[in-house]
Amino acid sequence: MSRSDRALLFLATGLGLGYSPLAPGTVGSLLGLPLAWGIGQLPGWGQPVVAACLFLAGVPVCAAGARLLHSKDPGAVVFDEIASFSVLFLGVKINLLTGGLGFLLFRLFDVVKPWPVGRLEKLPGGWGIMADDFAAALLAWIVLRFIDWHWSLG
Repeated sequence: MSRSDRALLFLATGLGLGYSPLAPGTVGSLLGLPLAWGIGQLPGWGQPVVAACLFLAGVPVCAAGARLLHSKDPGAVVFDEIASFSVLFLGVKINLLTGGLGFLLFRLFDVVKPWPVGRLEKLPGGWGIMADDFAAALLAWIVLRFIDWHWSLG
């Protein structure tokens, strides 16, 4: 395996967190919280730009991870979960309550895969790996914003 392949695999597996023997997607998602907090420090227009860039960068990163691990969507590839947090917390002030609730909502939608999340997973290569998680994050964002609107969590 080349040096660039090792670097791509390290990134695709969330700095190795994706190799967790228990719930690698959940463990890998933990990196999404500090990423989302950092993105939240950007001006409002910069947040969706970074989210789009993470999505576009994630397509080849996740495709490489799948290729190197010889699987269509290996559980160890968690860059998609991590990058999805850039959508999950768009315009949401992260605190203990919103962070925990957003995390749980995202994991719920990512595991259950309601429509259209499950359909997007069928897209080819890295597109499917990234798209289903971004859709799960968008659904979680809608629920989180609705709850925040009603009960002012932030």
